[in-house]
Amino acid sequence: MKKTVISLFDVSGRMIQPWLEAGYECWIVDIQHPAAYDSDGVTTDGRLHRVHWDLTKPWLCPVNREDLAFVAAFPPCNHLAVSGARWFRGKGLRRLAVSVEMFATAAEFCEWSGAPYVIENPISNIASHWRKADYTFSPYHFTGYNVDDNYTKKTCLWTGNGFKMPDAKMVEGLAPPDDRIHKCPPGPERHNIRSATPLGFARAVFEANALHDFRVLAENSARGFAAKPK
Repeated sequence: MKKTVISLFDVSGRMIQPWLEAGYECWIVDIQHPAAYDSDGVTTDGRLHRVHWDLTKPWLCPVNREDLAFVAAFPPCNHLAVSGARWFRGKGLRRLAVSVEMFATAAEFCEWSGAPYVIENPISNIASHWRKADYTFSPYHFTGYNVDDNYTKKTCLWTGNGFKMPDAKMVEGLAPPDDRIHKCPPGPERHNIRSATPLGFARAVFEANALHDFRVLAENSARGFAAKPK
């Protein structure tokens, strides 16, 4: 069984949380993680490995491709999101180029992995530079997995290598989804708050894409949410 998951440009670790709970080895890579004393910049806490790395530079992946079960990536959208289109001209070509390069890093790594993958970004102009998104979703589509995700944020997904898009699962009777992301106040953590993966979506993706064995199913059942084998 393939037992390792990697998530690039990932600070919160929300996307890998269900995989971690199920017993997978998980690596999350981002420049915001604390710098470690070893040369690889890795801080390990059980099965979770946080990698302090600037992904504008090549990262030598320490995991064999054959061991990868799933890959996710969240390249920064600062200079690509259409929500900031009115500032595009003032940002200049260099900033646009950096954002496109980081997205390319994510896409190349995901394709190389051979594992099912998802690259997440808000509505952006990356489609003009590469290709249209394969799917879109909003967090409230998956309140059946986490009722606290009853908010809107249209998000685009580029997928490949057999990724399975989970079906929406919503709780009936909730109030209309709010727009907390749009109203998020300015501050040093605003970007991380706005870009954090909804936990309900993360759980749905896990159930749709995890490679299961009886041990993993037993562990999930003990935690209260049993993933169905595909």
